[in-house]
Amino acid sequence: MKVGFLGPEASFTHTATKTAFPADELISYHSIPACIKGVEFGEVDLGVVPIENTIEGSVNTTVDYLFHQTTIPVGAEIVLPIFQQLMVSKENKGSWQETTKILSHPQALAQSQEFIHAYFPMADLDATPSTAYAANFVALHPEQKIAAIAPRLSAEKYDLEIVGQDIQDVAINETRFWVIGSEKVDVPIKSSDYKLTIALTMPNNMPGALHKALSAFSWREIDLSKIESRPLKTTLGEYFFLIDINVQKPQQLLDNALEEIRLLGGTVKIFGNYAIHPINGV
Repeated sequence: MKVGFLGPEASFTHTATKTAFPADELISYHSIPACIKGVEFGEVDLGVVPIENTIEGSVNTTVDYLFHQTTIPVGAEIVLPIFQQLMVSKENKGSWQETTKILSHPQALAQSQEFIHAYFPMADLDATPSTAYAANFVALHPEQKIAAIAPRLSAEKYDLEIVGQDIQDVAINETRFWVIGSEKVDVPIKSSDYKLTIALTMPNNMPGALHKALSAFSWREIDLSKIESRPLKTTLGEYFFLIDINVQKPQQLLDNALEEIRLLGGTVKIFGNYAIHPINGV
C-alpha cells in the first residue's frame, strides 16, 4: 500500500506516518493540498495530513480543502507529541547565537515564539513548506548564519547540530493528524477513543439557527469536544461549523441528531467516524 504524507522525510508528519504504517511505501508531498490531491487522483491509497496543534489550533489549509474541494473520508486520527529543536549546520555550532534568520513551517515558528523573542528578537523568520524542508535548506547552506526549527529526526537526517532543545512554548505540545482515503483504516497503534467529525451549515435567515442545531446534540446528551467556525468563502459573514463529537452514544442516536439538523434546514458533511491513536515515546 502507498501512503502519502506532508514531506520531506524527517518532518513531524513523516514521523507520524512511518509509525502508523511501518511496512508500507511512503510517498512525500511538498504541501497539504498536494497530498490530498494524491489521494484524490489515486497516486496513493491513503494520505496523512496535520489537522490541529495544541498551541496553534486547527490547520486551516487541511480543514478548508477537505470541506470545499473533496469528499475524501477520514479513516483514523494519529496524535503525536511535538518537540521543537533549534538546529544549525555543524560549521555554525560555535556561533549559533549570531543567527540572522530562522526557517521553519509557520506552525513551528508560531509554537516557538517565546524562545525566538528571548534569544533572536532581531532575526528574520522565513516560512517554509515543512520543518524538514527548513532543516535541509540549512544543511545545504552552511555558509549562511541561518537556523531551522524542526524535529530531532531532521537533525539526524541532515547532519545538523541541535543548539536549542525542546523550545516549544508549551511543554505538552501535540499535533493531530488525519489519515484520509478510506472510511476505516487499521493502524498498529492502540486506540484511545472514537470521534465523529462533521461540518455544519445553517440557513442565514433563521433566528437562533446555531443554538437550534446544537440543541439536537444537547438534549440527547451527546458530548461535543470541539466547535469552531470557518468562512464559507461565498459571502462575507457566512460560515460553516467544524464539530468534533465524542462517540459514546449509540450510532442511531447520533444519526437521529444529524437528521434533526437536516430537518431544521441545515446541511451536514461527515468527514469521518474514526478511532484516535496516540503515539507515545517518539
